[in-house]
Amino acid sequence: MEQNSLSNVLEEQLRECFGRVAWSHKTHEKCSDILNKKLNRIKLWQIILSAITTTGIIAAVFGESKEIGVLSAVLSFVLTVLNTYVKQYDLGGLAQKHAEAAVDLWNMRESYLSLLTDIRSGCVESDEIRKHRDNLQESLLEIYRGSPRTIAKAYKEATKALKKLEELTFSDAEIDAILPKSLRKAETSGL
Repeated sequence: MEQNSLSNVLEEQLRECFGRVAWSHKTHEKCSDILNKKLNRIKLWQIILSAITTTGIIAAVFGESKEIGVLSAVLSFVLTVLNTYVKQYDLGGLAQKHAEAAVDLWNMRESYLSLLTDIRSGCVESDEIRKHRDNLQESLLEIYRGSPRTIAKAYKEATKALKKLEELTFSDAEIDAILPKSLRKAETSGL
């Protein structure tokens, strides 16, 4: 196979890998966000139920309302169920694992992007491309092996973020706005 044709085939494969890694990165980010949001809601309910239960117990002890005592017992049971759920499913730890996977995948995404840039600039040979690709694949396998499974809701949110909100793309004007003047493309980029 001709060198230029081989580079094109390798580039196409690496573009596919880049896309999959970018999607996985964003999905793990969204998983972490979803789990943290869920954990924060549960913790808020734990505080609310705990306060109501405590107030109810105090009212039942010093008052004469049997209904408040019964309500406090029911709420105490609900609080126990919530506490058991939080203990059994370490949402915070799982969210952290997703966040760590996202960071590792971000690095892989950038490595694929750098290799694609090197290919387009013509500064790497096919053998070097294949070697780098194989190394990236080995590193990616280790990341996936240690990563928790993602959830469908996170994939949907990642799809929205990447396709509709274009979270991984920037216009020249947006990039110019955060670069020093000497590195801007446009002469009149205002900050």
